[in-house]
Amino acid sequence: MSASSPVFDVAVIGAGAVGSAIARELSRYALSVALVEAGTDVGVGTSKANTAIWHTGYDAKPGTLESRLLKRSYARMAEFLPAAGVPVELTGGLLIAWTPEQQAALPKLHAQGLANGDDDIYLMGPDEVYRREPHLGPGALGGLFVPGEGILCTYTLPLALATQAVLNGTALRLNFAVTQIAPGPDGTHTLSSATGGALTCRYLVNAAGLQGDTIDRLLGHNDFTITPRRGQLIVFDKFARRLVNHILLPVPTATTKGVLISPTVYGNVLLGPTAEDLPDKTATNTTAAGLEALWEKGRVIIPDLLHEEVTATYAGLRPATEHSDYQIRLHAAQRYVTVGGIRSTGISGAMGIAEYVVGLLGEAGLGLGLKPDFAPVHMPNIGEAGVRPYQSAELIAANPDYGRMVCHCERVSLGELRAALAAPIPAQTIDGMRRRTRALQGRCQGFNCHAAVVGLLAQHTGQSAAALTGLEDARAH
Repeated sequence: MSASSPVFDVAVIGAGAVGSAIARELSRYALSVALVEAGTDVGVGTSKANTAIWHTGYDAKPGTLESRLLKRSYARMAEFLPAAGVPVELTGGLLIAWTPEQQAALPKLHAQGLANGDDDIYLMGPDEVYRREPHLGPGALGGLFVPGEGILCTYTLPLALATQAVLNGTALRLNFAVTQIAPGPDGTHTLSSATGGALTCRYLVNAAGLQGDTIDRLLGHNDFTITPRRGQLIVFDKFARRLVNHILLPVPTATTKGVLISPTVYGNVLLGPTAEDLPDKTATNTTAAGLEALWEKGRVIIPDLLHEEVTATYAGLRPATEHSDYQIRLHAAQRYVTVGGIRSTGISGAMGIAEYVVGLLGEAGLGLGLKPDFAPVHMPNIGEAGVRPYQSAELIAANPDYGRMVCHCERVSLGELRAALAAPIPAQTIDGMRRRTRALQGRCQGFNCHAAVVGLLAQHTGQSAAALTGLEDARAH
């Protein structure tokens, strides 16, 4: 660090949904904030590879921190999502019992939901279940309906949170994998990265997801261990959308919410996830066994789904620990908060967690004076429930590029691609373009638009097409 380098009031490690939400919450106050991320973009870890469900928290254990923060987050997200332009649809969730044991568990889940504040959920018999979901396979014995459950865009949410943080003064440092944390004599922390240099802060928040325990160890703590829980998923073509009206949920177990079938905000249908505890924090590959297990589950839930085309498969890792609740702890003497073990509810709980963490920092002595102004954010819509740019005559009249299709499968225009390159947090990679615009995600998986997208990226970033596609590295070996 040079003598002229700033000392940030707070640094947040990890720019997933939770870390970005914490940075956004901090940016409401008169503070200097840094958000550091090991990856090339925000939201590139667990946040981008999940089931994209907006949970009410009805099935969280009453009295837990998870339950409390999910309920608080739901209320805050109900305001934030539409204001920020995050695609969301309140489809409702339908828990389905297929066995007598599952049927017997439904009244307990109903009581648990009521204890968590979900007073609009209700039990139903098989006739009502099939009226709502006529394509279900035979044998459903009953259900529990949760109207507040919804689907959202897990790409846009972390990006919206981080963008609003940046618009309100947060310094975003990408490609900054923290390898060392050195305490200073004045109580500061200096974070070092092999590729991103170093920075110093007065207060520190660890929202590193899968690496949360690694960062915690650097601060001298051993409160939890992350065991990655892999979830594999299958994405079906948009023609399958007619088969599903709600999020079709299984009766959860102690380790997983189970395999579900759900529509997506892009018009597809998801089947998954699996729940496999692994030692490898990088094992985001799918497996034949995992996909076959999902196929068999899908055959029971909606048999007709298996006749539809598969568009893609993917896998994500949830940061599970040996504890059943969130592991959020304030170490006041170190001016450090660890945010671990958020598992599969990070997308839903992010804003409640952020509010709670900022409160803990205040308890540790961080001054929390609100700024007079807080700049809003509104993201481009990539969901099917709203007006897409190619459908807006007004937008096309102002900029004809919004009427020039580049990705025909997902109807992504040249204007959208160029806007993603010029955004406050611009796309720098092919995956970054994919998550901001839906380009390359359709039936042809980029066969027809890949060259055009790479060409635009190369022109804007100065990187070669070979470097962007990884061919340069391959040729070097």
